[in-house]
Amino acid sequence: MLPLLAPLRENRFRALVTGRTFADFANAVAPFALAFAVVDLTGSAVDLGIVVGARSLANVLLVLFGGMLADRLPRSVILQGTETAAALTQAAIAASVLCGFASIPLLVGLSLVNGAVSAISLPAAASLTPLTVPASQLAQANALVRLLSNAGRIAGAGLAGVLVAFAGSGWALGGNAVLFLAAAVAYRRIRLPRGERVPGSRPLAELGEGWREFRARSWVWLVVLQFMIVNAVNAGALLVIGPLVADDAFGRTGWGLALAVQTAGSLLGGVVAAHWQPRRMLLIGVALTAVDALPMFALGQTPYLLPLLFAMFLAGVAIEQFAVAWDVSLQENIPPEKLARVYSYDMLGSFIAMPLGQIAAGPLAEHAGREATLLGGATLVVAATALVAVHPQVRGLVRRRRSPADVG
Repeated sequence: MLPLLAPLRENRFRALVTGRTFADFANAVAPFALAFAVVDLTGSAVDLGIVVGARSLANVLLVLFGGMLADRLPRSVILQGTETAAALTQAAIAASVLCGFASIPLLVGLSLVNGAVSAISLPAAASLTPLTVPASQLAQANALVRLLSNAGRIAGAGLAGVLVAFAGSGWALGGNAVLFLAAAVAYRRIRLPRGERVPGSRPLAELGEGWREFRARSWVWLVVLQFMIVNAVNAGALLVIGPLVADDAFGRTGWGLALAVQTAGSLLGGVVAAHWQPRRMLLIGVALTAVDALPMFALGQTPYLLPLLFAMFLAGVAIEQFAVAWDVSLQENIPPEKLARVYSYDMLGSFIAMPLGQIAAGPLAEHAGREATLLGGATLVVAATALVAVHPQVRGLVRRRRSPADVG
C-alpha cells in the first residue's frame, strides 16, 4: 500500500483529497435525496427526469466557462467559492422540503443553480492533481483521489438511504449542505505557486485554443463520444428508472445499499488501478466500460436485490480502471496550461447527453416499458464501447513518464 499512500506526504495534495472527499460525500447524498423528494411530491417519472435533468443542463451550458476560469484564476479559490454556493443551494432545497413549500418549478430552479456552480468547479478540481504531486506519483495520486472520493460516496449513499427512509429527504439534503461547507474549508488549505495562473487573453480565443488542443488527438474525442452515450444511458437508468424500480421491488433502503455497493466496488477498483498500471492503460479502461451495462441488465431482467448488488459491485470495479486511466492519459499528454480547458471540453462532451437521457427516460419507460428501456440502454453501452476500443489511437496509446520540464 505504500506506493498508493505516497502522495499524502504532500500538504497540498492532502488538502485537495480532503476537499474532494467531502464534496463527493455531499454529492452522493444530493441526487438520492432529491429523487425521492420529487417522488414524494408528485410520484411522476417525467417530473423526476425534469428536475434531475436541470442540474445536468446547467453543467452543459457552463462547463466551458469553468474550464476557462480554471486556466486563468487560482483554482483553489474557485473551489472554495463553488462549494460554498453549493451549500447554499442545497440548504434552500432542504428548507423547501422541510417547510412544505417545495414545488417542481422551485426544485428545477435550484437544481439549475446547483448545476451551474458544479460546472464551474469541475475543471478546476480535475486539473489540480498534477499541480500537487511529483510527476512520478501521478497515477497513484489519481487513484488515491478517486479512492477517497469513493469512500465519501459510500458513506453518502448509505447515509442517504437511512436518512430518506427514516427521517425524510429534507434532512438528508440539509446534512448534505453542511458537507459542502466542509469541502470549502478544506480547499482553503491549498497553496499553489503563482505559475498556476495563466495570463488571460480574449475568452473566445482561449476557448478556441482549448478546442484545438482537444480535437488534435483522436483518442480524446473518441472516448468523449463513447461517454456521451454511456453517461446518457446511465443517467436515465440509474437516476430516473432505478428509484422507480426500487420502490416497486426491493425498497428505498435497498436502492441506497446498491449505490453504496457500487461505490465499494470503485474502492477496490481504485486500489487495483494504483498497483496495476499496464502500458496500454487507456485501452483496458475503455474496454472495461462494457461492464457498466450489467446493472441495467439486472434491473431490467431480474429486479431483485442480490443480482443487482453483484452487478453494481462489478461495474464499480471496472469503471474505476477507466477513470484512472483517463485522468493519467490526459495529464501525461496535455500541456498543463491547457489542461483545464481540455477537461472542460471532455466534461461538456461527456455531460451533454445527460439531460436528454434523464428527461427521455421517464417517457420511454412509460411507453416502451422499463424492461425494454433498460435493456436497450445496456446494448447501447456495449456497442459504443466496442467501436471505440478497436480504434488504432486508443489501442496504441501507452503510458509514459515525464517531468514537468518535458511539458510544452
